[in-house]
Parts: sequence; structure tokens; C-alpha cells
Amino acid sequence: MVEELKFLPKPSPNSPPSPPQPPTLDLHLSISFRSPQPPPSSPPLQIEALRRQASEQMRLAEAEKAYAGRVRELAKREAAAAEAEFEKARAVWEAAREAAERVEWVKEKASRRTSSACIEITCHACRQRFRL
Repeated sequence: MVEELKFLPKPSPNSPPSPPQPPTLDLHLSISFRSPQPPPSSPPLQIEALRRQASEQMRLAEAEKAYAGRVRELAKREAAAAEAEFEKARAVWEAAREAAERVEWVKEKASRRTSSACIEITCHACRQRFRL
């Protein structure tokens, strides 16, 4: 925008001085928005636009495929870790079961020894109480 500067006229020597007035600026601003022009409808331009769109879709599909692969690998690792933890738990349970069986066997054996010893040293009436 070109702006013109206007000089104030010089006061004549006989006229009284007038107070200076601020210059006036003509600022006519305008903003306009134009809607985007539709792409030309020539077949080569349409084909190129379709190719760009297809390549973008391929890029997105490849990114999704890579993400799915990473998720699949992570799931396999987690499943393997869970399987290992399960096997450890099974081994601990089996060891505890075997220990419980040994304890039961020792208890049974000690009970038989005690019963037979009590039978030997007690009278018939006392023997009846131990069997209950």
C-alpha cells in the first residue's frame, strides 16, 4: 500500500499561527478469504492424486502392520513368561505335595509305634482309651 505524505501549508506571516493538526491517514484494510480452487479435472492430475492417496494409505497400512507385529511379539514374550511362571508354581506345588505325603507317612509310622508301645505298657482299660 502506498501512502502519501502531505505537507501542511506554511502559515503566512500576517496570519496568526494555528495549532498543528495531526495528519490523517487513509487506512482502508480489507481481508478476504478465497475458497480453494478445485483441482483441475484433467485425467493425468486425477491419476496422480489417486496415486498419492494410495501411497499414503500404503504407508499407513505398513505402519499398522509393523505395530501389530511388535504387539504380537510382546504377547508371545508375555505368554512364554507366564508359562515359565506356571511351571515354577507347578514344581513348588509338587514339592509341597511330596513333603506333605512324607509328613503324613512319618506321622502314621510314629502313631503305630506309639500305639504298639502303649498297648505293651498299659492295661486293657487304658488300651481302650488310646484306640478311641
